[in-house]
Amino acid sequence: MDRLEALDAWLGRTLGGRGFTREPASADASFRRYFRVASGGRTLIVMDAPPEREDCRPFVRVAGLMRAAGLHVPEIVAQDLAQGFLLLSDLGKRTYLQAFDGTNEDRLFRDATRALVDWQAASREGELPPYDEALLRRELSLFPEWYVGRHLGVTLAPSEREALEEVFGRILARNLSEPRVFVHRDFMPRNLMVSEPNPGVLDFQDAVHGPISYDVASLWRDAFVSWEEERVLDGTIRYWEAARARGLPVRADFAEFWRDVEWMGLQRHLKVLGIFARIHHRDGKPGYVGDTPRFVAYVRHACARYGELRPLARLLDRLEGVQPAAGYTF
Repeated sequence: MDRLEALDAWLGRTLGGRGFTREPASADASFRRYFRVASGGRTLIVMDAPPEREDCRPFVRVAGLMRAAGLHVPEIVAQDLAQGFLLLSDLGKRTYLQAFDGTNEDRLFRDATRALVDWQAASREGELPPYDEALLRRELSLFPEWYVGRHLGVTLAPSEREALEEVFGRILARNLSEPRVFVHRDFMPRNLMVSEPNPGVLDFQDAVHGPISYDVASLWRDAFVSWEEERVLDGTIRYWEAARARGLPVRADFAEFWRDVEWMGLQRHLKVLGIFARIHHRDGKPGYVGDTPRFVAYVRHACARYGELRPLARLLDRLEGVQPAAGYTF
């Protein structure tokens, strides 16, 4: 029996033998698949997460933490962890990314900021895996391994690798100096649903306990849409004010917090460049690499602001003229 047959058999039992229809609900960069199930006049979402590739338990655990913090996340209607199946409530079909229309962004971001502050205010040590130096560094290593080496086909000279490691050290020192809270780890418009209450929050299974600026950087330096600097700065200030009002441990000086956000964002941008390349070359999903120029632009933006990042800017200059390795197509 293949996975879809097993999934349908499980749904049939779980729904008490009622008839149902199933259709794809969303794409995912992981090995998880989501389907929208219609049965008995309502719709549900079923997650298919092959146990040898994905573990449903973090999703279940983080959903409970987020619900306790007051966030709107899917309710778990039924679960079969051994097979890797979860049946979830349906938060709707419109993501923030799909809903943006030029008039509603401020309202939607205001709701997202409130939800983020609620999530961070619920933080407790020991509840989630630590976003520590080992994990942050492992993520940074995806950039030279997958983006530079595999995607662009470039072998770094020893001096370039040494310079890059020095930059990584500076990035990590800043990241690790931040206060630590619950981190969604992909808090961006594609994972926020327009719903009541707003927003519905998805894709939280990789949550950790780490730097407080991470989710702010994710929200405003988005993978799939870029905002003008004035909006990013205004939104970050609004978050900072709301966080201070709730007693969250953001820097007292906004200029220092802004620097935190930019350096945390830089770590994320380099990681994502590696991840998008890995998804393409290892997993055969080419759709994400079309957004790599956005992340290169984010990295260049940070390099232009901070002299300590000049070695990274010089490396980007060299890579700028390099064509992607054979077999790559947008």
